[in-house]
Amino acid sequence: MDSSGDDIGNNNDQKVTKRTDYISWDEYFMSVAYLSAMRSKDPSSQIGACIVNNDNKIVGIGYNGMPIGCSDDLLPWNRIADNVLDTKYPYVCHAELNAILNKNSSDVKNCTIFVGLFPCNECAKLIIQSGIKRVVYMSDKYKDKPEFVASKRLLQMTNIEIKQFITNKTQIVIDLNQLNA
Repeated sequence: MDSSGDDIGNNNDQKVTKRTDYISWDEYFMSVAYLSAMRSKDPSSQIGACIVNNDNKIVGIGYNGMPIGCSDDLLPWNRIADNVLDTKYPYVCHAELNAILNKNSSDVKNCTIFVGLFPCNECAKLIIQSGIKRVVYMSDKYKDKPEFVASKRLLQMTNIEIKQFITNKTQIVIDLNQLNA
């Protein structure tokens, strides 16, 4: 046995083959976006984003939340109010913005962004200006709202590839006890 407890020298000459039930790159990166979204304190919309370069290396991660230094206990989380200043919308930074700003490389040119929700027009402008060339999204539930129609128009006009994430999996489970077994 090696130091991890694995029996490495006694396989009785059986040929061991690789696993075949591993997740795809797109499933992996979308899962990272969804895991990041779990950091969001937004009670109604938890969105995450994961930016990946052409070598399948993660170069940025973000989730929707209040700006650094702005108390998420003092700012509103309402979706609807008589005064727009009493809603979250003027204050929240979207996941795409945070992923671009949190990048761990010199730039995100020619990268892919994985995001749970199709980007709004403001995020589309950031995606375009940052040089991202591909958007992979899960949901397009606001596709008929003007800011999302504008977003799609901007992304298509700049030849950014738009792809809806499709998988036959209904869930990807992270079992934190798996390595203790």
